[in-house]
Amino acid sequence: MTNDKNKQKNKKKNRWRRFRHGVVKSLVLPFSPLVKLWYGAKVERMKRPGKRPYLILSNHQTAFDQFFVGMLYLRPIYYVASEDLFSNGFISRMLEWAVRPIPIRKQTTDVRAVMTCVKVAKEGGTIAIAPEGNRTYSGRTMYINPAIGGLVKILRLPVVFVRFEGGYGVQPRWANNVRKGKMRVYVSRIMEPEEYKNLTDDEVADIVKKELYVNDFDFGGTYKSKARAEFMDRFLHVCPDCGLATLRAEKQTLTCTKCHQTWTYLEDRTFDRGPFKNPLEWYDYQESYINNLDLLSREDELLFEDTASMKEVILYKNKEPISEEAHLKLFGGRLEVTFGSETRVYPFREITAFTVLGRNKLNLYFGDKVFQFKGDRHFNPVKYMHLHHRFQNLLKGDEYGKFLGF
Repeated sequence: MTNDKNKQKNKKKNRWRRFRHGVVKSLVLPFSPLVKLWYGAKVERMKRPGKRPYLILSNHQTAFDQFFVGMLYLRPIYYVASEDLFSNGFISRMLEWAVRPIPIRKQTTDVRAVMTCVKVAKEGGTIAIAPEGNRTYSGRTMYINPAIGGLVKILRLPVVFVRFEGGYGVQPRWANNVRKGKMRVYVSRIMEPEEYKNLTDDEVADIVKKELYVNDFDFGGTYKSKARAEFMDRFLHVCPDCGLATLRAEKQTLTCTKCHQTWTYLEDRTFDRGPFKNPLEWYDYQESYINNLDLLSREDELLFEDTASMKEVILYKNKEPISEEAHLKLFGGRLEVTFGSETRVYPFREITAFTVLGRNKLNLYFGDKVFQFKGDRHFNPVKYMHLHHRFQNLLKGDEYGKFLGF
């Protein structure tokens, strides 16, 4: 009898879902009208969701996406979030206590994250995932790992597809400010388990990709700001005239520091002149340019230099400062980091991955270590991921693909 009671206590103690999660959400919801007004967002709530759990899948456009999903579905939601969120000491502990997101390691297939999702689903919890794993830099839905199809099949929950439209105009990932414009958040479809139980994992993944595909430039509208182009240089690193280059984006304009060509970014999200109509066309050109570089013959060529703070990330704990001003040299085949009298060399052949976090943070995975770099407000972390992926693709054979990390 005592053993049975102990088992029940342990089971209750180990539950992921907690009563307080619903209380916390009820305290936050009254602020939703202010957030919607700030973003110009029209959020269309789920109709008659009932009390059953769901798997909510959405595309990812703004820094507030998770809050908009929470306005659409009013019961507690357990969000799958990057491990970086859990490595901020006391703040991370508070978030875990209040809403208990599900941690996932972005650079790999995380079995622990899958098992946690299964646990939450069995407890009757609703799970929310942005399968892109990244906010879009270009305005178009980014790469979705086909493994999402297998996860859907494992969880066997009704799947709610949530679409964000216009969010790239209101708050592009590369920007600091929110622009005056309109966006929409709504459920495009609910797929019941009976609809996908006989489908293959790949077939389910194809449905996910189709339902979550959004090209924000297919929608009209204007987005007003006095700093429309500012920080666009956080993701653009190829000039149409110079190739690899450092660009500078301030207020309404984007300028190449090599050739001094200047473009003005307009309220309708187009440039005042060619060769690119909008940021999506420029981003596509940039990826095509990187995918045509022969980095194996340029391993020792210095391509970019930056200054950034450097920390070691102790996963799920905190971040230990290493240097406030590390000098980064990005070569065709390696990264060199110098601080004080020490220089560390990280060959592309040995780097596990680069990941970009938030607007302009960069994580480097090397052996069993994780390092985080954060430069000034114009720091571009995207070029590190792009060049490393291109190098790795060449090592594996160009047929490996054109995927550059996003």
